[in-house]
Amino acid sequence: MPGDSIIKLQGVDVYQQKHLVLNHVNLQVDKGEFVFLIGQTGSGKSSLLKIIYGDLHIANGEGLVAGFDLKKLSERDIPYLRRKLGIVFQDFQLLTDRSIEDNLVFVMKATGWKDKTLITERIYDVLDKVGLRSKLKKMPHEISGGEQQRIVIARALLNDPEIILADEPTGNLDPDTSEEIVILLKKISQGGTAVLMASHDYHIIRTFPSRIIKCEGGKVHEDATIV
Repeated sequence: MPGDSIIKLQGVDVYQQKHLVLNHVNLQVDKGEFVFLIGQTGSGKSSLLKIIYGDLHIANGEGLVAGFDLKKLSERDIPYLRRKLGIVFQDFQLLTDRSIEDNLVFVMKATGWKDKTLITERIYDVLDKVGLRSKLKKMPHEISGGEQQRIVIARALLNDPEIILADEPTGNLDPDTSEEIVILLKKISQGGTAVLMASHDYHIIRTFPSRIIKCEGGKVHEDATIV
């Protein structure tokens, strides 16, 4: 249905400095869709994600992400765009000197939350979604890598994003834990949040069949397959 796309790029050239990384990108991701993004190191996956979250500007072509026109995106707009996005990285980027609760409070205050009761309610809500409310008072080093990545996903959900961009979220995890993380991300997409997950892990991609977007040879191939 038209109007359901949450990410739409048309004829976009992606540059890093002055180097053309991806040429004439056409890409559409719909609301609540779960999509894998694959491609070798240096193929442009990270650059594509940077276009989507406003870290790289588009010089030509059209781009619409969560209602924001990427062509007209000013520095002032970027924080508002990023509130519509949840970003999950491979290296958890939790503040190691603060408890799980304080990590989440820090992000909420930074994005404009003020009411303490609402903050607490929202933290309980996102921790329930990732099954870790019991870890509220723990420090990051006191929980496993898989639990840390679940906390990062909870953090990404705080502002009720329309899209989750997950850049190799299972890269540092063992196979069983990796599967648990993907099951969680798929469940989040079924709740209406689009998930675009960059991954090198072909076992995961085969285990959880979904649409695949591939960066290769300076192009983005929608509906790619893996052998």
